[in-house]
Amino acid sequence: MINVMLTGVGGQGTVLASKILAQAAQDKGWHVRTAETIGMAQRGGSVVSHVRMGNLGEEVASPLIARGNADLIIAFEPAEGARVLEYLSPTGVLVSATTAIPAVSSTLGAEPYRGPQMIQELAAAFENAPERLVIVPDAAILRRIGNRKVLNTVLLASAIAQGHIPLRLDDLYAAVEICVKPAYIDLNLRAIDETVA
Repeated sequence: MINVMLTGVGGQGTVLASKILAQAAQDKGWHVRTAETIGMAQRGGSVVSHVRMGNLGEEVASPLIARGNADLIIAFEPAEGARVLEYLSPTGVLVSATTAIPAVSSTLGAEPYRGPQMIQELAAAFENAPERLVIVPDAAILRRIGNRKVLNTVLLASAIAQGHIPLRLDDLYAAVEICVKPAYIDLNLRAIDETVA
């Protein structure tokens, strides 16, 4: 069983990423269940998607990942990754983008939200196991692509290419072609190529 949690801010493509991941797993014959906790996503609030995959032939009974059981957390935004760290298993990995996008709740606070500080705090949380934190330089990759809307594909490609999800990039290519609107397929396929280049 592989438990993957995807978290971000509304509008970043977290839900689409979970659909692409689930499609890739289903195409391999794995039993898959997904769930989303969307809340204020339409207004820039937190979004959390759960993807549970029976990669060893087991049936997935429940779509929600229990605290301390996520094998992988993919954070589209650093603070959102920090927000769900309690779900990460003791051996799990956090893959995080670096670019900060303040959620609605953070704009109400007295202190401004700073992305680099959050990355430092994540690094401190993984001080004893730095190999469990993967920071993806999303700004540089997305600048090469010329479109921020493919962050979801970039993060999935990073996690797969580094072996944190037992899928191949070919599985990701195929799932993108099924799940993404036709007008954006080529852009997303290019995002995979640029991520692993």
